[in-house]
Amino acid sequence: MEQIMRNFFLFLSKNKAFTKMARKYGLRFGAGRFVAGETMGNTAKVIQELNAKGMDVTIDHLGEFVDNEREAKQRTEECIEAIRVISEQNLQSQLSLKMTSMGLDVSEELVLENMRKILDAGKTYDVFVTIDMEDYERCEKTLEIFKQLKSEYEGIGTVLQAYLYRTVEDIEELNAYSPNLRLVKGAYKESPKVAFPAKQDVDQNFKKIIKMHMLNGNYTAVATHDDQMIEYTKQIEKEYNIPKDQFEFQMLYGIRTERQEELVAEGYRMRVYVPYGDDWYGYFMRRLAERPANVAFVVKGVIGK
Repeated sequence: MEQIMRNFFLFLSKNKAFTKMARKYGLRFGAGRFVAGETMGNTAKVIQELNAKGMDVTIDHLGEFVDNEREAKQRTEECIEAIRVISEQNLQSQLSLKMTSMGLDVSEELVLENMRKILDAGKTYDVFVTIDMEDYERCEKTLEIFKQLKSEYEGIGTVLQAYLYRTVEDIEELNAYSPNLRLVKGAYKESPKVAFPAKQDVDQNFKKIIKMHMLNGNYTAVATHDDQMIEYTKQIEKEYNIPKDQFEFQMLYGIRTERQEELVAEGYRMRVYVPYGDDWYGYFMRRLAERPANVAFVVKGVIGK
């Protein structure tokens, strides 16, 4: 039943009609639990609250699969504005973005132009930028562009997904760039031709890439809500004397907040992934797909209104 629900929500995440409806009606139906707000102003307050609890943040102005130059440039300006706000308000936050928002599906020239504008702002205001990984179809192009930009800018990282067969090879190849990587299990529906279909295989590969990247000496963000993976990371830290400033844990805003606070109390760096904006629908559906138990929070939220 859990797999059926996962597939159902992943199917809904790509429904354009529902996406338009979600933009029209705003953060209702429980999405506010996982999305900080529709504006950077609202989001800045959330960041301040998390910073006060000892947590760092990375923000993501939601939006993906942009298919025209005008919207891609608009998303770019929104990212630059967010960087300015982070600096001006002295927020402990980085920026995450999807390259399809920057025009990846329009042209490589457009996405490179927009990314360089964002990275120039990040360099000016000392704000680190992470390129989120999207579906398998865009993985190769995303990594090629990341490598090109990494040769030009220091303040840039990207994401690798444990459920893809190719990820171990990607870790090995990217090591030459001394990359800052966020490691995740993966949240898109992919073919068994390119991704492990069984959870236990994904978990084993996740452990493998965590160990590989940490032992390579590169900065590692372990993005997970899975206690098994958290404890495994701690085990690697202790066994190989990995400094605490070489890695961090990351979790999503609104999920396992008590666990986040526990990790801070234990002396670990905890970074919360905080999304905002009106294009929240696809992100929200994938959160429900990742953990169908989240549906209970949504139902409770709707009934309570």
